[in-house]
Amino acid sequence: MSKLHYITRPSSLKENAPLLIMCHGYGSDENDLFSFASELPEELFIVSLRAPYAMQPYGNAWYAINFDADKGKWSDNEQAKQSVTLISDFIDYACKTYDVDSNNVTLLGFSQGTILSYSVALNFPSKVKNIIALSGYINEDILPETIEKGDVAHLNFFCSHGSVDQVIPVDWARKAPVFLEKLGINYSYSEYPVGHGVAPQNFYDLKTWLESYI
Repeated sequence: MSKLHYITRPSSLKENAPLLIMCHGYGSDENDLFSFASELPEELFIVSLRAPYAMQPYGNAWYAINFDADKGKWSDNEQAKQSVTLISDFIDYACKTYDVDSNNVTLLGFSQGTILSYSVALNFPSKVKNIIALSGYINEDILPETIEKGDVAHLNFFCSHGSVDQVIPVDWARKAPVFLEKLGINYSYSEYPVGHGVAPQNFYDLKTWLESYI
């Protein structure tokens, strides 16, 4: 039994399908990124997760984002770490429950979902192959203290960001390529002239990238 609610789109393959897991952004739900599913390769078995913390009046979050006078805007990193574990456990669950290839798992995240996707991949690299990181950044506070290059050498990242993003500054996203390069990880990084969202060209590029890596 999964601790996370989710929806699926079946694969055109009867067995050993590549698995794509979607992690939505703060205040959204499993239906948001799932709108991409019909445009993605039909051989993918697609799962879209709902984050565990319900918000009022609607929407969900992977972890709280708090606002106060002293600390300003800050993330609840303990909740974030718990959600990283939930997603990691879900990968195991999905690989046992469905006829998918456990060696061909892709995480696709947006915003807060991207922050967690980075962390899942770098904390549990053996469970993941590809990461599509849309409009997010690497939060080093929820990463391991040390990352061995040999453990992450197989990972592939597609990273993109809006150059006029008003929610997550593009400068934060630009640190990801530097971080990944130090670890010798294969990555692609692109910016698009939009705010906090996925431009049509961005979607086309991620789809083309994904088709070459699954």
